Amino acid sequence: MKLEDLTLDIEQQIEVKAAIGDVFKSVLHRFGEGNTRPDGESLQLVLEQWAGGRWFRDRGNGVGHLWGHVQVIKPPTLLELSGPMFMSYPAVNHVEIKLDPIAGGTKVVLRHRAIGLLDEGHRKNISTGWQHILGSISKDFAEVATAHRT
Repeated sequence: MKLEDLTLDIEQQIEVKAAIGDVFKSVLHRFGEGNTRPDGESLQLVLEQWAGGRWFRDRGNGVGHLWGHVQVIKPPTLLELSGPMFMSYPAVNHVEIKLDPIAGGTKVVLRHRAIGLLDEGHRKNISTGWQHILGSISKDFAEVATAHRT
C-alpha cells in the first residue's frame, strides 16, 4: 500500500457576494442542521458551535454517529472540524473552512485532509459532497440577491 492510498487532500473554494459575518452564519448552518444530501434529504447533523463541540448525526431514538469535534471556531473567519466524519473505519479527518473578505463579498476556502484506510467509494465522492455544501452556501446568497433585484 502506498502513502497516496492512505491520504487525502482536497481544496475547494467559492466567492460569495455577501458580508463575511453572514457567510460564516451560513457555513455553520450548512455544516449543521442545514446540511443535506444532493437530493435534498436532511443528514440530521448537529454542530455544537464552540471549541470541543460535537458534530454528529442525530437519527433519533438513540441512534447517532459522531462525525467529529469543533477543533477551532473563530467567527467570522475560521471553522476547523476533526474526527472520523462519515468514515466508520480507521481514519482521521480534518476540515478547515477559512473565510476572507474580498471586494464585493467573501471568499470561502474548504480544505479536507485525511489519513487512514480510506474507502475508495468515499474518496471518489468526497469532492462532490463538498461541492454540494459550498454550492448550498452560494445558493443561500444568490436567492437574497435575486430578491433584492425584484
